[in-house]
Order: sequence, then structure tokens, then C-alpha cells
Amino acid sequence: MKIPELLAPAGNLEKLKMALLYGADAVYMGGKAFGLRAFSDNFEEHELKQGIDFAHSLGKKAYITINIFPHNDDLAALPDYIRTVAAMGADAIIVSDLGVFRIARQVAPALPIHISTQANSTNWSTVQFWQELGAARVVLARELSLADIRLIREKVAVELEAFVHGAMCMSYSGRCLISNYLTGRDANRGQCAQPCRWKYHVMEESRPGVYLPVVEDERGTYIFNSKDLCLITYLPELIDSGLDSFKIEGRMKSVHYVATVIKVYREAIDAYVSAGGAFHFKQEWLEELQKVSHREYTTGFYFNKTTEQDQIYTSSSYLQTHDFIGLVKEYDPATGRAVVEQRNNMKVGEQIEIMQPGRENFVQTIRAMFDAEGHAIDVAPHPQQIITMPVDKPVVPYAMLRRPEAKRGFE
Repeated sequence: MKIPELLAPAGNLEKLKMALLYGADAVYMGGKAFGLRAFSDNFEEHELKQGIDFAHSLGKKAYITINIFPHNDDLAALPDYIRTVAAMGADAIIVSDLGVFRIARQVAPALPIHISTQANSTNWSTVQFWQELGAARVVLARELSLADIRLIREKVAVELEAFVHGAMCMSYSGRCLISNYLTGRDANRGQCAQPCRWKYHVMEESRPGVYLPVVEDERGTYIFNSKDLCLITYLPELIDSGLDSFKIEGRMKSVHYVATVIKVYREAIDAYVSAGGAFHFKQEWLEELQKVSHREYTTGFYFNKTTEQDQIYTSSSYLQTHDFIGLVKEYDPATGRAVVEQRNNMKVGEQIEIMQPGRENFVQTIRAMFDAEGHAIDVAPHPQQIITMPVDKPVVPYAMLRRPEAKRGFE
């Protein structure tokens, strides 16, 4: 059985470490230029090197995004940047543009190239073209069905990657001009303002200033706002399709999001493989995916063409059931105490959940907390405040503390 790679987004160095420790086989990340997530934290050059080295220390891989559609003035610095990335030991670069592909082949001929979903590869002939040019992998367009993917797999030998979880774009594989038109920010050069998530009304030409709702809703409507992709319940079909890599979207998402989503998909893939292909879906996996910030879920284009049921017309807000409140830095088995970096206000007496890589989650009550000087405190209100607290079970560094949102509790 071919086990697909689980590929995680890494918006910064902390997210990269969390993704790999929570079970990702590889990460994709961008530098300060040439990537399509200009408003993510992204990586300075020395951080790219640290990230690549950290991945390699775990026997895992790191891919660098160079997937903008460059204009002439973008090209001057590009050759040196590609040489630098190659010298750092990147396992591949992800590109969308033929010109970038050409330059990469010239200046770093040994560096593997993955073709971004932005290149809109929707058929086997296109994928075969990239294969013949020497691409190592093609990230398929999000508009493909599972049947499309199976046919492409039969026709080509190159590695295939596809998105299985995360935000969807209302434009064709992300190629959008609305942001550029409305704000001057070019989505195809990494500066998308996400106008697809804005609220819209209609204005009739002869009545300027009179805003009419697009549907019968006084708040307006979010006519471009797609639900988020989630395919956790369809892992057998995805694995059987022959995909080489399952990609999670979210370089601008939180540490909590990255760790939780990766842990769920890791557990599900491993459960399928260890059972010899017999897949017993656990409802708790879907419950975990409800805990992080997300929109309502959809299966996208995988099983049918999308309809109005795959859009959200009433709101662009996110859903989540839990808040991330702390990150474990150290654990002392002699005292049973954990050193925790606060990420959200937390108080003695609150019931929390502790999630950690490779182990089961557990619920406990915060019985006590102590500040950096060892004084007992009832509340930790300061951002990134360092506290110690007793925990009911041993924990590891990068374990996460989270609590149900207000008015929610554990079943």
C-alpha cells in the first residue's frame, strides 16, 4: 500500500515545528518574496535554513513556495534567491509560472520542482507536459473530481498532490483579479485582500446610494464566500486514487489550527494503514476539526460539481468550539508540573483539555498556577506570560492547552 505524504502549511518557524511534531511528513513555506501569502509571517532567509534543517533532523521534508506570477521587475532577484534556497537544502520549490520554472532549471538544475495548484492542471495532458519538462510533482487544480484524479493517475508517472483540507477559493484555483481591481493588491503576486469574504449589496444605476440586498436579507450577502474543504471521512477513496501527497491549506492559520488538523489526519491515515486498508471512521476526528477556527465544511469538487450548498451567504465569520490558551515549554516529572507559555487569559478552576503530539488528549481542571517567581496566582492575564502548573498526566514540549469557548463544555 502506498502511504501518501501528509503535507502541512508553515506560516512561520513555530508553526513549522508544530506541524512536523504533530505528524506532518513535510511542510511548505515561503520566504519574504515570491510567494502567494505575502501577509503570512513568512520566513527570513536564516529562518528558512532553520526550518529546512529542523525538518531534516526529523527525517522529513521542506518545500519552498516561489509560486507568484512574476512581472519583469520581479525577475532580477529571482535567480539568486533560487540558488540560495537550493544551497540551503530545500527538498523542492513550488512554482506556478513557466518563466520561473525555466530560471530554476538554469540556475539550480538539481533542485526538484513542484508545479503549484495555481498552474491550473486540470487534465492528464497538462500534467504529462509538466512531467516531460522535468517536474517532480504536480499539485492538481482544486476543481477536479476524484474520478478526474484517478484518470490522471493512470496516464502519468509524475507525483500527484491535492488539497484535502482548508479554505477554498471562489476563483479558478486561486487565479483572481477581484483583489487587484478593488484594492490594488495583486492576488497573483501574494497580496490578496480576500474580497470574496466581504459583504455585498447591489446598487441600481438611477438610485445611487440606495443599496439593495442581493437576497432577502437586510445584512447583505456574502455571494463569493465558500465553505472550507474537509475530506477526513473519505480517506480510503483518496488513498486508493493514487495521490502521492495530501495537502493541508493554511499558512495564515493559527498554531492551534495547524497542530490540530495535522494530528487528526495523521491519526486517520495511520489507522487506515495499520488496519490493512480497513477504515473505521472515528467521529472524534470530525469533532476535533470543529474545535479549530473554520467555516462550515464541504467536499468541494471531489464528488460532484459545487452548488449553492457549498457557499455561505449569511456570514463570513469563522466557527470554532475551543480556544488555544497555552503552550507547554517543559515538564518536570519529579514535581508533575509543566512550564506553560500563556496564549490566552486562563484562570484557576477552569476545565481545560491538553492535546499533545503522538498521545491522547486528556481533560483536567487547572488546580493551581505559579508565576515566574514561584508565587501562586489565580489568573494568567499577560500575553505569553510564563507560568508553572500541576498537570494530571505527563506532557511533552509543544503540548497545547485549550478550553471550550464560553457556554460550551465537555460532553
